[in-house]
Amino acid sequence: MKVSADPSAPVLRLRGVTKSFGKKDASVVALDNVDLAIGAGSFTVVMGPSGSGKTTLVSCLSGLLRPTSGEAFYADRNVYEQSDRDLSRMRLEHFGFVFQEYGLLDSLSARGNILLPARAAGKKVDEQKLGALCADLGIAQYLRMLPDELSGGTQQRVACARALVAEPDVIFADEPTGALDSHNAARIRELLRRIVDERGISIVTVSHDPQFVEYADRVLLIRDGRIEHDLVGATVKEVVAYSQDRVAV
Repeated sequence: MKVSADPSAPVLRLRGVTKSFGKKDASVVALDNVDLAIGAGSFTVVMGPSGSGKTTLVSCLSGLLRPTSGEAFYADRNVYEQSDRDLSRMRLEHFGFVFQEYGLLDSLSARGNILLPARAAGKKVDEQKLGALCADLGIAQYLRMLPDELSGGTQQRVACARALVAEPDVIFADEPTGALDSHNAARIRELLRRIVDERGISIVTVSHDPQFVEYADRVLLIRDGRIEHDLVGATVKEVVAYSQDRVAV
């Protein structure tokens, strides 16, 4: 059973967030006065055409990109009022990230990459849980290999394991199935859904993968820096119906 996406007790909030890039006449508004609350223990998928503001939205939520104006909150903490050191510590201790370009360190084995954020945060990793996670992702046989010895799809699964192993409060994922075949993409979707249900971790993912809709509590359809539709418990068919006139997924 899916957890409620009711944001009445939000773990993440944006209040009047605008993000612009460039200066004066060359300025581009990526986010336009966005208000958003993400409920604790929920699975949110952000969809929209390229350039709509999806990644900018998640970057502002996660403390990776400072808004031009407005405020972002994690629990009761104003994210961008933290010092740089405290903000880095907050991301390290409470957030997990799956980047579109993987972000693996070439000098570390797959195992070393997976364990790096947990070790940096001073978290002890349960070896049994690590083994089960790697088995779930189908990467157990690759743990001693360096990133350049792995396919793009395997690197993506290693990046997912890195975000999950320390059991953060929130996981932010940018196109986590983008480099995967249909079998491994299904693996990732199912695992993320299970992580939410069993561990109460909140997940916010950017995706063009329509199959994510069936696993999500909530789908945000974004265009031109604004959330045009906020759908709870939607089906793929319903999302397509909402999006075909205004927002392409």
